Amino acid sequence: MQHPEPHAAGRFDAFRHKSYSRYWLARFLSAFGMQVIAVAVGWQIYDLTRDPFDLGIIGLVQFLPSLVLILITGAVSDRFGRRMIMGICEIVALLAAGALIYLTLRGLTTPVPVFGVLLVFGITRAFFAPASTSLAPNLVPEKDLANAIAWNSISWQSATILGPVAGGLLYGLGASVPYWTSFVLFAVASVLIFAIPKPEQERGVHNQSWETLSAGFRYIWREKIILGAISLDMFAVLLGGAVALMPVFARDVLNLGPWGLGLLRAAPGIGAIFIAVYLAAHPFRSNAGVTMFVAVGLFGAATVVFGISTIAWLSILSLVVMGASDMISVYVRQTLIQLWTPDALRGRVSAVNMVFIGASNELGEFRAGGMAALIGAVPAVIIGGVGAVGVAGLWAIIFPALRNIQQLERVERESEHA
Repeated sequence: MQHPEPHAAGRFDAFRHKSYSRYWLARFLSAFGMQVIAVAVGWQIYDLTRDPFDLGIIGLVQFLPSLVLILITGAVSDRFGRRMIMGICEIVALLAAGALIYLTLRGLTTPVPVFGVLLVFGITRAFFAPASTSLAPNLVPEKDLANAIAWNSISWQSATILGPVAGGLLYGLGASVPYWTSFVLFAVASVLIFAIPKPEQERGVHNQSWETLSAGFRYIWREKIILGAISLDMFAVLLGGAVALMPVFARDVLNLGPWGLGLLRAAPGIGAIFIAVYLAAHPFRSNAGVTMFVAVGLFGAATVVFGISTIAWLSILSLVVMGASDMISVYVRQTLIQLWTPDALRGRVSAVNMVFIGASNELGEFRAGGMAALIGAVPAVIIGGVGAVGVAGLWAIIFPALRNIQQLERVERESEHA
């Protein structure tokens, strides 16, 4: 009877630090606003063109900035104040939301202007992601970092549950309403970020060269366990991601409206947040690597079920399973990166990681949209799910050290002697 009290208290260790509490809430509001925009833009563009390839373009234009700017964004995060970078990005996102309001009220006849605004969002996220990911270790002591990472995932997954549902409901009130909502959310997030006291940060070197700019790549290449975790997640989601095609499934396969699209977009987050809450209090004690590979295989299998299903509840359930299994991979990857990487390199390593994530998410959306335009949405999703299962099996063979990880903290201690 004495165990629950300290155990429960341990779930909220990161929030004992006020700076982290403001940071967490700002990230949540920002992610919430982006999820609202994602649902609104997806429905608006597919309603305008009825072309799944345009849904793929949405992902591509948001991914390209992370790829093109990869050597710059991480170095900027290591050299300049991460809090300041986050705040500036939120202000730019606020202005981009204002542009979507203007375009919607004026009346859209082509999706091209919206693609331009999404490109701006992609640029802001290219700078925001490594800065925000790297800032967390500057706000909490190392003993609370794993707890903070779990709560960061909860923040993101909470936004992916609530944001899409809200986006679908708000779109039903008017096409510009979700953009107005995001405008306000970005404004509040920027205030919270600038309210964080300036944290201590180990700055990277000031003389930038190819050696310093590419340090993130070289570090990940040396740390094969991190390379395996990042690339596993990238290829699995690149093949198995079905997010871009949800407007097609909501309208043409399951016969749902904008609210139904929001529910489909929220379903993976529902599964993910349950796993994230559990992991916040119950970190891996054994078989972390094997569990990660099994989860990725389950993610692919659930994707296949989603592609086959024509029943709304089964489709939603399969998406919940996809989100829960993907959360395990996210948790392992993020914990490894944050615990293994020196603070002076975190921005550059996080920038590389963000490109891998972007490749899996946004480039995966482009892959799905392109395949759907050629062979149809249902075959595109089914083939991708089968591919994700294959990736899990292949990576388990290629990266035995990752497969053999037991407790993440133990890997951290062993790495100190490597």
